[in-house]
Amino acid sequence: MVSCPHCGESYLTAATMHEIERIKLHRKNLAVERPVCVAEYA
Repeated sequence: MVSCPHCGESYLTAATMHEIERIKLHRKNLAVERPVCVAEYA
């Protein structure tokens, strides 16, 4: 993420957007399934 020093506007670079799209497309191959603990309140 890049922020403009003059106005404070934040935006993503094209390279970052491409990487996000690549991760979305290959999400199942990149993700590792793992168990997590869940608190149960009665």
